[in-house]
Amino acid sequence: MFDPLVDLSKARILLSNDDGIDAPGMVHLEAVARTLSDDVWVVAPDREQSGAGHALTLHDPLRYGQRGEKRFAVGGTPTDSVLVAVNHLMADRRPDLVLSGINRGGNLGEDVHYSGTVAAGMEGTLLGIRAIALSQVFDERSPDPFQVAATHAADVIRRLCARPWRRDLLMNVNFPDCPPVEVSGVEVCRQGKRKLGDDIQERMDPRGRPYLWIGVMRKEDRQSPGTDLEAAYRQAITVTPLCVDMTDNGALTDLAEAFV
Repeated sequence: MFDPLVDLSKARILLSNDDGIDAPGMVHLEAVARTLSDDVWVVAPDREQSGAGHALTLHDPLRYGQRGEKRFAVGGTPTDSVLVAVNHLMADRRPDLVLSGINRGGNLGEDVHYSGTVAAGMEGTLLGIRAIALSQVFDERSPDPFQVAATHAADVIRRLCARPWRRDLLMNVNFPDCPPVEVSGVEVCRQGKRKLGDDIQERMDPRGRPYLWIGVMRKEDRQSPGTDLEAAYRQAITVTPLCVDMTDNGALTDLAEAFV
């Protein structure tokens, strides 16, 4: 169990993401983190890695470059970035908290299986570090889609860190798409249902060769109460605890009987 981390001013905080080190969401996350602590490190992919999931680079050299004091860009995945940070760049003292995001777009429902933002946070959890993934639901027409997260993230982080956590949990936080003053509250929710990949489009390149593009359309259930999707579309900030251990304990007994 993680003990409560009430005084974040003394915490060493690692930031990462999947949108890349230069992404606007990282700018907002760094600003939030610096209201919590002065010891903030940024170690993130050098380019966008959205949808990378929990991929790890094993068959190519992994390169990194320094972008400033305690700022490093890694030529790999979000998982690579957290590993490089914890086991190499910050080996003298491990971070007390990993914050991943702020993702440009929500990570709700089944998104968590594909999300590099969630994976970076989960890697922190696997390494024995308290971790939070943060994502901003948004509409392309929003003039400044990160304002809800920028306004409310610090308070959510403080409130989560003030609680004891099981060490196998990652906290997945999503901020709704609405003006900051219209947020209806913070709700602890289970994972909802929405599946990416229903919209696969076939197109032709200039040389007449076909290619496929996975679109953004997805089937989603916004009606089931108690889910992150339903709450987010009621303009609530959602907090979903995700577990490292994906074992279905209820199925263990049933399956064991099949092999008696």
